[in-house]
Amino acid sequence: MPLQTTCIGAYPKPDGLPVQDWFQIEKGHTTGGARVTQAYSEAMANSNDAATAQLDRATGQAVTDQVDCGIDVPTDGEQRRENYIHYHCRHLAGFDFDNLTNRVLRSGAYAADLPTIRSEIRATESHFLDHDWQVAQSFTDRPVKITVPGPITIMDTTANAHYSDDRTLAFDLAAALNHEIRALAAAGCTYIQVDEPLFARKPDEALAYGVEALERCFDGVGDEVTRVMHMCCGYPSHLDDTTYLKADPSSYLRIAEALDKAAIDQVSIEDAHRHNDLALLDKFSATTVIFGAVAIARSAVEPVEAIAQRLGQALEHIDADRLVAAPDCGLGFLGRELAMTKLRNLTAAAQSV
Repeated sequence: MPLQTTCIGAYPKPDGLPVQDWFQIEKGHTTGGARVTQAYSEAMANSNDAATAQLDRATGQAVTDQVDCGIDVPTDGEQRRENYIHYHCRHLAGFDFDNLTNRVLRSGAYAADLPTIRSEIRATESHFLDHDWQVAQSFTDRPVKITVPGPITIMDTTANAHYSDDRTLAFDLAAALNHEIRALAAAGCTYIQVDEPLFARKPDEALAYGVEALERCFDGVGDEVTRVMHMCCGYPSHLDDTTYLKADPSSYLRIAEALDKAAIDQVSIEDAHRHNDLALLDKFSATTVIFGAVAIARSAVEPVEAIAQRLGQALEHIDADRLVAAPDCGLGFLGRELAMTKLRNLTAAAQSV
């Protein structure tokens, strides 16, 4: 059997979609992020059947492209999201998207105007991710994965004007996320991924309460669901950016064993942008590793042979049935043609190993 393949989350959006990607804004210009946040609020307030149909078509294209490239577990491409974090926060009580707060985030990598927590975080009665999944799943018979932002990552990408204790905030967020994850599982989604790239930047917090909060996100979810967590070392500012301040890769080594013991089935790490010491894989004795084998912010296309060689090196440290090949992170920077080229090479390499 060839190695299984998956994608992580975002996929390039088609031109004319009424949702702009927040991460495409140059990180040094905080007002740009604020414009995207405000424009999204306005677009959704004025949403109509035509706009909904446009988003559905974009989702279908994202799913179909991934399947056409040979991906076994595609995502919905996050076509409805201005970013993977704030989209979810908009559906939770306690967040203020009208009065943004400027703060530095990602360990000083950049500053942005962010939605602000002004009251207790809680889930609302309505659900939304089950609808997103149903739309995406209608385009393929392969299982579509849906992504959810994790508590620690939400905390670093919003401003807190209410909570005095980070642990309490993390667990209130986890409880609210669990409400949506349960509904997603009940609808039939069998691959659910919680994104926690901030584990790599804040390993102390991850070990103190982050892993426990991650498990709480999946509380009550049955064994039919593959529980996935994603932990890249950070999105760069633009394509071919070589100066972006990424997380220290030693963080992976610090928290790998805790994640391996957690109630998580798959852990996604990046390796293409910056290779890891593959002894890291030895620390995962039970958990499947989703291995980032193509870079998502480099325009250079990795040859099939090079991808296959690195996957072969990884297999010296982990069994083939516990290794999944994937991009490092979301594909939004690449554009459709380049993204599909990289995905085709990825699946060809996975089949050849």
